Amino acid sequence: MGAEEPALGPPVGGGASVRPSTRVGTLAFWGAPPPRSGVHSLSKHRETCETLWETAKAEVEKRQSHGSGVDGLQTGEKSLFFIGSKSGGKTTIILRCLDRDEPAKPTLALEYTYGRRTKGHNMPKNIAHFWELGGGTSLLDLISIPVTSDTLRTLSIILVLDLSKPNDLWPTMDNLLQATKSQVDTAIRTMGKTNPTAASEMRQMKWANLPKDSPDRELIDPFPIPLVIIGSKYDIFQDFDSEKRKAICKTLRFVAHYYGASLMFTSKSEALLLKIRGVINQLAFGIDKSRSICVDQNKPLFITAGLDSFCEIGPPPAPDNDIGKFHAQSPMDLWKKVYEKLFPPKTMSILRDTKDPARDPQYAESDVDEMRLQKDQELEQYKRNSSQSWKQIKLDS
Repeated sequence: MGAEEPALGPPVGGGASVRPSTRVGTLAFWGAPPPRSGVHSLSKHRETCETLWETAKAEVEKRQSHGSGVDGLQTGEKSLFFIGSKSGGKTTIILRCLDRDEPAKPTLALEYTYGRRTKGHNMPKNIAHFWELGGGTSLLDLISIPVTSDTLRTLSIILVLDLSKPNDLWPTMDNLLQATKSQVDTAIRTMGKTNPTAASEMRQMKWANLPKDSPDRELIDPFPIPLVIIGSKYDIFQDFDSEKRKAICKTLRFVAHYYGASLMFTSKSEALLLKIRGVINQLAFGIDKSRSICVDQNKPLFITAGLDSFCEIGPPPAPDNDIGKFHAQSPMDLWKKVYEKLFPPKTMSILRDTKDPARDPQYAESDVDEMRLQKDQELEQYKRNSSQSWKQIKLDS
């Protein structure tokens, strides 16, 4: 990826990020300076400029009417949105894909960066926008920033799950996927109001990865936009008990196939990171598309979307005589109940990390912290005084 020119963009903290502009080279339509003499020449030049400007305007309107001038379909722009387990390795994957040799830092909220790559000599650079949601499932409201009707047609979702914490895996996966899908559906409806053709195409494209003759076609519900599920920390996961590994692998295979997603495991291993990088490159820059498959539970899974099947995955990891006892409403609900019986989830109050970033030692600033402490004390005193005042009013009445 030597041709890449990654550059760091501002995090989404105090304001909206600015996307690289997409223009139609307006400077090319201004023409040369008018000649110094000759009214006829000057008039002719003005007519030429007006004609060129009308041509430029018509080209812009044409691109916008086809939805390509603003969403990157013809300009080589793609967007990747990384979500997943807190401290699950999302930042590490992004840095590796962009060839950045720097330590990964905790993602505070929603961060943005981008990378560029040229396909060949004298060709325009492709731009990939990388968004990363921090905090696990605690900042779901921020999903609406990168997932919009403008970005939808070139957006892919990367869900990174920490395999070393199986009890958190299902609730993290379920909450993030449902919140993201809800926002995608909202964006498609918004798109349909101004560009119904594009919205219709979006609804049809989700079936692209599944063969038309697949026996599972009536049993799955593909995610509305491309989805990749990455299981991280495989180096820890591979030391789990064999039955636990089997249950987790089968469950993730079912979920990935149901949503029409790709599934792969990774760790700090250079070989595994290179495979993940290839997948990300394909989504970001449209290169090196892989159709590999590895379903051996004793090896890192690597299953490209559309290559698995429910027949190969088999039933949920539970005794046959116990399946009917779960009273599931759907196949997904059945797999969820079986998995959560094997790996009981933590309560949502524990899972949704509400740690105050202002108290995080890595962001310590003595002057600011002293003032914050003073204001906190004043607030507590105000609360006590207010409480006493209301009690006094109640007694007097």
